[in-house]
Amino acid sequence: MLDDTLKTQLKAYLQKVTRPFEIVASLDDGDKSQELFRLLEEIAGLSDKITLKSDGRDARTPSFALNRPGEDTGLTFAGIPMGHEFSSLVLALLQVGGHPPKASDATIEQIQALDAELHFETYFSLSCQNCPDVVQALNLMAILNPKVRHVAIDGALFQDEVEQRQVMSVPSIFLNGEPFDQGRMSLEQILAKVDTAAAEREAARLSDKPAFDTLMIGGGPAGAAAAVYAARKGIRTGVAAERFGGQVLDTLAIENLISVPHTEGPRLAAALEEHVKEYEVDIMNLQRAVALVPASRPGGEHEVRFASGARLRAKTLVLATGARWREMNVPGEAEYRNRGVAFCPHCDGPLFKGKRVAVIGGGNSGVEAAIDLAGIVGHVTLIEFMDEMRADAVLQKKLASLPNVDIILGARTTEVNGDGTRVNGLTYEERATGERRRLDLEGVFVQIGLVPNTEWLQESPVELSTRGEIVVDERGMTSVPGIFAAGDVTTVPYKQIVIAMGEGSKAALGAFDHLIRS
Repeated sequence: MLDDTLKTQLKAYLQKVTRPFEIVASLDDGDKSQELFRLLEEIAGLSDKITLKSDGRDARTPSFALNRPGEDTGLTFAGIPMGHEFSSLVLALLQVGGHPPKASDATIEQIQALDAELHFETYFSLSCQNCPDVVQALNLMAILNPKVRHVAIDGALFQDEVEQRQVMSVPSIFLNGEPFDQGRMSLEQILAKVDTAAAEREAARLSDKPAFDTLMIGGGPAGAAAAVYAARKGIRTGVAAERFGGQVLDTLAIENLISVPHTEGPRLAAALEEHVKEYEVDIMNLQRAVALVPASRPGGEHEVRFASGARLRAKTLVLATGARWREMNVPGEAEYRNRGVAFCPHCDGPLFKGKRVAVIGGGNSGVEAAIDLAGIVGHVTLIEFMDEMRADAVLQKKLASLPNVDIILGARTTEVNGDGTRVNGLTYEERATGERRRLDLEGVFVQIGLVPNTEWLQESPVELSTRGEIVVDERGMTSVPGIFAAGDVTTVPYKQIVIAMGEGSKAALGAFDHLIRS
C-alpha cells in the first residue's frame, strides 16, 4: 500500500507519538477489508507504540477506530483513508498518540467545554480537497472531548448509505443522525455553529477593537497580499474574512502561479495565512461583511458591519471579497443544489460513479470537469451556450477522444428536472431552432464562470459595474476616497491568483499613500 518513500516519511512522523494507542479494525471477507488490513499492518509496523487489533465490531466494514488503551476516543474511519484523506489519517495517529494539536489554547478550551453529546458522521470522497478540513476538525474535537464522536465515511465505499441518506455532495456532515452542514468548514466554523454563545461573545469582542489603519475585507490571495504589504509599512493592519484563503480553498491543481510549478488550493491558502502571520496582522475569521458605512468626513473612519453582529472601523479599507461560482438561475437549480446539482467535479464526482451527468459550460473549467468526470461516471454530456467551445484546443482534443462524452453546442439550459428528492434530468433549448429537448441523468455540474461577492455593497456609494464588480482606478482606489479594492471582485480583467496578489499589493500601497497624504 505504502511505497518506501511514504513509509520513511510516516515513520519519521510517528516518532512524535508519546503515548501508546490501538488501531481496532472491523473487517469482513471482502477485498477492501484485506486492503485496509494490509495498510494498517504497515502503519503499525512503523512504531512500537501502536498495537493493531482486528476484533472490532463496528457495523460498517471495513473500518477502524483509534483508541488509547482502555479508552474509546470516539474516532473512526470507515473506508481506506488514502488520497486527500491520508493527511487526516496521519494527523489522527499523531494526535491520538499524544502529539499536541496546532489549535490555539482558546479553541482547545472551547472544545473541551462542550457539554452536549455530539455524534458526527462525515461523508467524504478520496478526491475531495475540501473534505480533509472537516474530517480533521471533527477528529480533533473527538480526541479532546469524550462527549464528541466522529466517523469519517468514504461515500464511494458505502454507496448504500449514500443512497439512503441522499448524499450527493461532499463533505456532508450529519450530527446525531440529522443533516448538519455541507461543504468545506473550518474547526472555528463548526464550533461557532454548535456553540452560538461563543460566537456572540466574539462579535462583541471584535466590536471593541480600536480602529485599524488599514483593514482588509477578505482573506484570499488579494487580501493576504494586501495585508503583508500594509503590515510591512508598520501600520495597524487587520484582515476580516469569512474564511481565510477564499475561493483558493476550492481549487484543486494550481500550475500557473509563477515560480511554483504545481500546488493545490488548500496548501496555497495555508501558505498565505502562514506568511501573513509572520507580521503583526490581526486575523479575524468567520466574518462575512453585510454592510459598509463610509466615513462621514475626509480622514474619518469607515465602518464595516458583519453578519455575526461585529463592527470594525478603519481609516482605510481594501475590499477583497472575491467571487463565487456563477449559477444558471433556471428552475430546479436551487431546489436540487447538493441533490444532483454540483459545482465541484473533483469533490462530488465519485458520488456519481457509473451514472449519467451533464457539465454546463464549454470554457476551460467546463471541459476539464468533463474530462475528469468521464473517468468516473458512466456518461458525460457537455452543454455549451455558444456555437463553439471556448476551451484551449488541447483540452478540446482530449475531450473529443473520450468515448463516453457527448458535446451539445448552441444550447441553453432551461430547467433542472427532479422527482422532488433528487435530479433526474435536464431540459435544454436548441438556440437555432427553439426546440426543447430533455436529457435523463442524475447529476448536473455547473461550470459557467464567476460572479463577484458585492451584494453587501449595493446600498453603499462604492461604484459597481453593470456586472456587479467594484470599479477601481490605477491605484486600486474605488469611487470613495480611502476605500480600495483588489482581486476577482474588481473590474480588473483576467481573474487569476497571481494577478489578485499583485492587485492586492498595489491596493495596500495605495491605501498607505492615502494615509500619509491625508
